[in-house]
Amino acid sequence: MTMNPNYLLVAAIDFGTTYSGYAFSMRHSFEKQPMTIHANQAWNAGSQQLLSLKTPTCLLLDSNKQFVSFGYEAENQYADIVTDNEQDEYYYFHRFKMCLHKHKDVSMDLILEDITGKPMPTIDVFALSIHALKKHLMLYLTKQGTEVELKDIRWVLSVPAIWTDISKQFMRESAVKVGISKSNLLLCLEPEAASIYCQYLPTDKLIGIEPGFTMAKPGTKYMIVDLGGGTADITVHEKMLGGRLKELCRATGGDCGGTCVDAEYIQLLTKIVGAPILKIMKQEYLESYLDLIRDFETKKRTISLDTKKVNMLIRVPYSTLNTLCKKHLEENFRSVLASSTYSDSIVIHGDKLKIHANVLRKLFDKTIANIILLIKETLQMESARFLNKIILVGGFSNCVLVQEAVRREFPNCRIIIPFDPGLSVLQGAVLFGHKSDVISSRISRFTYGISFNPKFDPAIHDEKYRFLSDGVWGCKNAFDKILEKDSVIPIGTVIHRKYHTKINVNKIGLKLFASEHHNPVHTADDDCFSLGNIGIDVSDSSRCQVLEVGFIFGNTELSLTVIEASSGNKCMAQFTLE
Repeated sequence: MTMNPNYLLVAAIDFGTTYSGYAFSMRHSFEKQPMTIHANQAWNAGSQQLLSLKTPTCLLLDSNKQFVSFGYEAENQYADIVTDNEQDEYYYFHRFKMCLHKHKDVSMDLILEDITGKPMPTIDVFALSIHALKKHLMLYLTKQGTEVELKDIRWVLSVPAIWTDISKQFMRESAVKVGISKSNLLLCLEPEAASIYCQYLPTDKLIGIEPGFTMAKPGTKYMIVDLGGGTADITVHEKMLGGRLKELCRATGGDCGGTCVDAEYIQLLTKIVGAPILKIMKQEYLESYLDLIRDFETKKRTISLDTKKVNMLIRVPYSTLNTLCKKHLEENFRSVLASSTYSDSIVIHGDKLKIHANVLRKLFDKTIANIILLIKETLQMESARFLNKIILVGGFSNCVLVQEAVRREFPNCRIIIPFDPGLSVLQGAVLFGHKSDVISSRISRFTYGISFNPKFDPAIHDEKYRFLSDGVWGCKNAFDKILEKDSVIPIGTVIHRKYHTKINVNKIGLKLFASEHHNPVHTADDDCFSLGNIGIDVSDSSRCQVLEVGFIFGNTELSLTVIEASSGNKCMAQFTLE
């Protein structure tokens, strides 16, 4: 897709699992001082009066599914709503981004349930959230005296590199749904954004570099490990002559972000007071529940392997817990804790829990082990075998335990961390918006193909897909491979295929599939998943046509072009989610 070149400003939205935010820079500023990037400074955390550059990914709607608020404001308003027992009149969504990672069969009809189980189209939840961030940015620009029209803004939406093409398309459709023009919208892969950010960052802003090291030196190879709230996202880059970046290994990752540790903390509390108590707190005392999570969110970044620090204090809503324990367990919170398996390692200290450091560290074990495994798997790839630089970015990379574990497990690698790793993706996405051609090539994560019905070959095809047509045995749901997994793809690579039309047919449809296997045989097999439908309009249906379809790979999104071979006419082609 051709981008509108006449933009004045790049605005990036980092839509995170836990926190979201935006940043922007003027085109003329980028040309002179690339790192002059602005972000909102005033997201307010409500009762704790904390100022943050990001706000929780939370959306509040009224009973008519109309927008009420987003972020900290939504959290605090909904807490009041719960106190007044009016939650049935509202929709409240939080930490919902992961639904696009967990579902390979993402479609426009995907339904998301709010915190109380009320259903709503997922596309509307994402669209309204993007709209909230977009509106906040436009108001911020107005207050700053920067009068820019929507058409003058190039928007960048960051997405995990490990997402499928269909999830990326879903995010694009969400943004278009709220008035962001397709010709003014780029998708940026999150670890790539962080990699671009580190190219521009002065070396004194990088922790862990050796004397003489520079990210700008051609031939420099490094791994970017983006640790967010929901996922770990890993890519490997090499700096090329001319300043561009080449991807050396396919992007890898998994759902082992910071929220996994939050879940372990909730499990710890569940073992003390029981799941029903925490469920009631979440449903009836939401403000207390939010305070519980927020304090742990802050403290979990500072927990380390320092054996001198035996205990850590974490604030809990003691009064609420005590009330609930008395009401439902017929004993106070102190007695419940004393009779639990944690009686020797956790004690009550005012409105805080004094927790033995070893107990807290164990909450991180599984998540850190999964992160380490992902890094090891990447280092075992042929093109990354001699890599010795790992850059940690993303909010969860602030966690001291994660940093210490990576240093311990990879002693032969230099571990590099930007001063504020949580903003690496957001600010890198702004830079990508100004210079979207900075990536020279990528590695295909999947094998791509079209479903077709060739002549049945018993040596290749499964008998269950055999069918008889006009006296000839054919094979339904066969996989016509277009691009193989792990292929090196220069940006904008076009792979051509020819398809024939029938007389009096003015529209043909193709079904696009992907697989994690190198040589899939059938599109209906478990290892394949649908990416959507391709609809092609034929300008002259009075005769059979040969359509030359060009599948464009290597960009952050899959696209295509279609030409009628006989006339050279360009056909209208649309890629749609199911």
